[in-house]
Amino acid sequence: MISGDLQDKLIQCEKYQQELWSYRPLSPETINSLKEYYKIGTTFSSNAIEGNSLTESETKVVIENGLTIEGKPLRDIYEAVGHAKAYDYLYELSHNEPITEEIICNIHRLFYQKIDDEKAGKYRKVPVFISGSKYAVAPVAEISKRMKLLVQWYNNNESKLHPIVLAAELHKRFVFIHPFIDGNGRVARLLMNLSLMRNDYNIAIIPAVTRAEYIEALETAHNDENIFTSFIADRIMMTQLEILRLFRETEPKPQKIDFEQMLYETIVSNPGMNAPALSKKLGRSLRTTQRYLKKLSDKKQIIFKGVAKNGGYEAINNEE
Repeated sequence: MISGDLQDKLIQCEKYQQELWSYRPLSPETINSLKEYYKIGTTFSSNAIEGNSLTESETKVVIENGLTIEGKPLRDIYEAVGHAKAYDYLYELSHNEPITEEIICNIHRLFYQKIDDEKAGKYRKVPVFISGSKYAVAPVAEISKRMKLLVQWYNNNESKLHPIVLAAELHKRFVFIHPFIDGNGRVARLLMNLSLMRNDYNIAIIPAVTRAEYIEALETAHNDENIFTSFIADRIMMTQLEILRLFRETEPKPQKIDFEQMLYETIVSNPGMNAPALSKKLGRSLRTTQRYLKKLSDKKQIIFKGVAKNGGYEAINNEE
């Protein structure tokens, strides 16, 4: 059950995200600039959490110029390059297709192939233990089964759960399986951000200075999900506010847009449209559109008529 404190954070994040949406459409230059900026930030922070010695400026040099850094371990260089490649891969994926085991393995392969090509993208064949945790991860014999269940759970719940709850839960469940020999934490954070991107949310950056809090929250998540999800919500809120400060200073003031109301008005004006058509018309991801359609359905403002493939939504108030 979601705590009152977490619920308040989810509501605030949704407000910030609505404001960010109101600045759309963004120019291709702005989109690319944000993508590259956060590629450096996520790569540096995610690697630093795991003990990588590169500074943020050194990470930038490695990624953008392809240079090695004198006095730094080669593995640290490989981790920066690999994480950046895996990050770029997230943007190549179709966000309307289900997440698969192949996608997860590809993320790990891109990150890990320069470190150990034979193990990159392949489930481990030996037991591993999480240092400092009192909980065991999945036995080797159960990894394949539990990963299949993980992607099944995710795809079944993507349009049902709040994007932050969904992303945090995906991160947690993946880490508790620990399917790869190494790099599980970085893949978990990449998966979490892929989930947020698929649902029109800003990514979460976990600074290395919050490492102890992050690990403690993840450990606590075995018994209480609220603390870890609340931690992730805080990180997302920081990213949202960072971008909003930039937009408020540099972009024209947008009209205030309530996506739920906009979706409802579109259905009133265009009865019979299905979720993919509404998603395309309104410029939101399919998952975001489905989530808001559920809200309107729960409020009994709209109804779906017809069979799944050929039906569409109508406003209940239009019915006589």
